[in-house]
Amino acid sequence: MSENKKVIYIVGMGPGSISGMSGDAVEALHKSDMIIGYTVYVDLVRQHFPDKEFKTTPMRQEIERCRICFDYAMEEKQVAMICSGDAGVYGMAAPMFEMAEGYPEVELVVIPGVTAANSGAAVLGAPLNHDYCVISLSDLLTPWEKIEARLVAAIQGDFAIAIYNPSSHKRKDYLKRACDIMLAAEADPMRACGYVENIGREGCQSHVCTLAELRECQVNMFTTVFVGNEKTRIDGDHLVTPRGYRL
Repeated sequence: MSENKKVIYIVGMGPGSISGMSGDAVEALHKSDMIIGYTVYVDLVRQHFPDKEFKTTPMRQEIERCRICFDYAMEEKQVAMICSGDAGVYGMAAPMFEMAEGYPEVELVVIPGVTAANSGAAVLGAPLNHDYCVISLSDLLTPWEKIEARLVAAIQGDFAIAIYNPSSHKRKDYLKRACDIMLAAEADPMRACGYVENIGREGCQSHVCTLAELRECQVNMFTTVFVGNEKTRIDGDHLVTPRGYRL
């Protein structure tokens, strides 16, 4: 950290509970005067930092949220921007660094957090224990054609896949569409899959199924979906992707 620079912490808060945060994340929030973030995420931490000031913005006001961080930092406030999971995985780290080009007096410090791929995988057992990729089905910022190409490439490369943003009110059929794309890319309909809702929060629950069954599942925006590779197996309530060791 450079001397004489204003600092903004960009904090990955993990699944949301205080116990799921790293020590560095908790320390950064304790050091901060202002905690800024999406309303849902701020509400998860508010009770643990009652002496802080909070500023929230609703969904789809990410750029405004970044601007607020820099404005407060320029007023000599110690600022923390919080993100669920890890700030560098579909989080706010990239737009913060892009905006920082206009604020040479400000230094950004990224505090990593446990992203949903890892916390969800832990609930299911070991679905990502070999090479894997992470793909979001949200086409708000990425053309669907590119998402489709990534799904096909993941199947052709035999990656295990963690799927973010599998559904929303406006994208209710996107998971079904993704499954159809993977099946058309010659993924076995019996390929082991699973999904976890509300990871690390109240109401957390997990399910295992085949790819063909996953196609018919209804999930919500707080769900992370896991598609195994060719060797992934269902073991009771768990998904296990062998690393290749001989037992």
